[in-house]
Amino acid sequence: MPSPTRKTKRPGTAFRTMAAVIAAAALTPALSGCTRLETTAPSAVRATDVQARFGTVDCREVKCIALTFDAGPSEHSARLLDVLEEEQVPATFFLLGRRHIEKYPELVRRMAGEGHEVANHTWTHRRLTELEPDEIREELRRTDEEIERLTGRRPTLMRPPQGRTDDTVHDISRELGLSEVLWSVTAKDYTTTDSDLITRRVLAKASRDGIILLHDLYDGTVPAVPGIIAELKKRGYVFVTVPQLLAPGKAEPGEVYR
Repeated sequence: MPSPTRKTKRPGTAFRTMAAVIAAAALTPALSGCTRLETTAPSAVRATDVQARFGTVDCREVKCIALTFDAGPSEHSARLLDVLEEEQVPATFFLLGRRHIEKYPELVRRMAGEGHEVANHTWTHRRLTELEPDEIREELRRTDEEIERLTGRRPTLMRPPQGRTDDTVHDISRELGLSEVLWSVTAKDYTTTDSDLITRRVLAKASRDGIILLHDLYDGTVPAVPGIIAELKKRGYVFVTVPQLLAPGKAEPGEVYR
């Protein structure tokens, strides 16, 4: 069983295949057809003071921003957790089940144990809008149950692969007690291994109440994180998890936040 140490190994064929599938899928539009997606901004959810895991912060009074990472855990996640611990920055991890949670269970436990939000990114990264209701339900339920088994806490957030969602996904998410979280900033780190470029892309789009999308399974991403954190701190941002960004309001199951 892999352990959550700083030592990394070269990915196997299965891991490289999954990464390639995710990268190719991410190049397609987030939404298809004429779907009109209604989303809620974090500022619309907040009401009173929030007690953050890494200190007390009120996102009505300070510039908050959320780092989120999709499609882990991976061979790079231990180093990422080291960086976040060193910088005292919380993050939200939307985890994949097959070949990820099941391969790196100790990293899932470490994420939760160090105060990060552990959330659902489905079991196999299939487009939920192309599945039958029972298949959608299984993609989400199986991931929820495995995260709960490892951490003792069932996820309340999910991110649909590629951001593809519709009324059926909303309804099943509501049934399972899950809120959908999209993003406002993406580095498109699936298209490059250039860490400097990833950093520049994030910094160019970062704004108050932003939700930054990164993937800790790509080689260029984790090396970009220290620079992203340093510059955003310099600009006066405070890092929070997605629930902290919404607090003291609360994400409602079946609703979509961006």
